Amino acid sequence: MDKACQQFTDDESLCFSRAEEHLPRVVVHFAVQPGMTMSWRVETDTELLVQGARVWLTRAASPYDHWLQIGETFRLQRGERVWVSADGDSVARISLTTHPVRSRRLMVRLLEWCASLGVDIFAPRAR
Repeated sequence: MDKACQQFTDDESLCFSRAEEHLPRVVVHFAVQPGMTMSWRVETDTELLVQGARVWLTRAASPYDHWLQIGETFRLQRGERVWVSADGDSVARISLTTHPVRSRRLMVRLLEWCASLGVDIFAPRAR
């Protein structure tokens, strides 16, 4: 995956709730040569799109192999290890699309959680 390229776009995604901050989606394109198998650990939830040739995909935690046709997509979850190989004598082109979300700091999330419970942490305490 040395020759992968990234593409950033600004379109709005319906994958996120309004409370999360939208960031541009990230699309990584790469080619898998016939007879070659690529493997990686998925860093964030990703959608894999197959182009060019049929692809064999397997995941470490799954007992099943998947044969994906041209134009098919497959959802990969954060943390899983996957292997991809091109089927036949044609080069397979793969697109990986992620929709990153900026993580908010723990303290902000804690304060929001307290507010959702109706707790006023700034109210004076009775003595």
